[in-house]
Amino acid sequence: MVRKRLSKFQLGILKTAVFSVCLIPFGFITWDSVNNLLGADPIQTLHFRTGDWTLRFLLITLSMSPLQRLLKSPLPIRFRRMLGLFTFFYASMHLLVWLVLDQSLSIDNMLEDVPESPYIILGLLAYSMLISLAATSTASMMRRLGGTWFTLHKLIYVIAIMGVVHFFWLTKLDYIEPILYAVVLACLLAFRWPMIKSMLKPKTNNV
Repeated sequence: MVRKRLSKFQLGILKTAVFSVCLIPFGFITWDSVNNLLGADPIQTLHFRTGDWTLRFLLITLSMSPLQRLLKSPLPIRFRRMLGLFTFFYASMHLLVWLVLDQSLSIDNMLEDVPESPYIILGLLAYSMLISLAATSTASMMRRLGGTWFTLHKLIYVIAIMGVVHFFWLTKLDYIEPILYAVVLACLLAFRWPMIKSMLKPKTNNV
C-alpha cells in the first residue's frame, strides 16, 4: 500500500526514469538495425518487434488503473499519459516500417496489398483511433472537451481488442504470444467490466 506523497522533484526524477526505460526497446531496435542484427528478413523482424512493443505498451497503459486500486495510490495514473504516448510512438514506428520499408511509399503497392490482407485494414483503423487519443492527450484538450474526452478515450479498449486480433490474424504458426496478450487483455477488461457494461447499457430518458 503506497501512501507517501512524492514531491515534484521526486516525481520528476521518477518520470525521467520511466521515460528512459520506455526508450530502451527503441534503442535495441535501432542498434540491431544499424549493425545488421535483424536476421534473414529484417523487415519482418522490424514488423514484429515494433508491433510487439506497441501491444506491450498498450497493455501496460491499461494496467495503470488496476495498479492504482491495488496500491491505493494515484501514482500509477501519473504515468498513464506518458505510457499511452509511447504506445502511439511504437505504433507509428510499426506503421512506418510498413509504409517505407515494406511498401516503399508506393500507393500502387498499398492498394494491391491492403485488399488481400484484412489485418492491415484492422491495424490502420486502430492506428487512426490512436491518433485521436494522442492528439487529445493534453490537459488543455481534456478541459476543452469536458465529458466528451472521457468517452473518446474509452476507445483505448476497442484499440486493444483490435490490436490483439490484428496480431492473431498476422500470426501463422506460433500462437503462444498472441494468446498471452489476449489473456492479459481479458483480465484487464474483466477488471473494467462494470464501466464497460455501463457504456453498453442503453440510456433511457425519464418522462
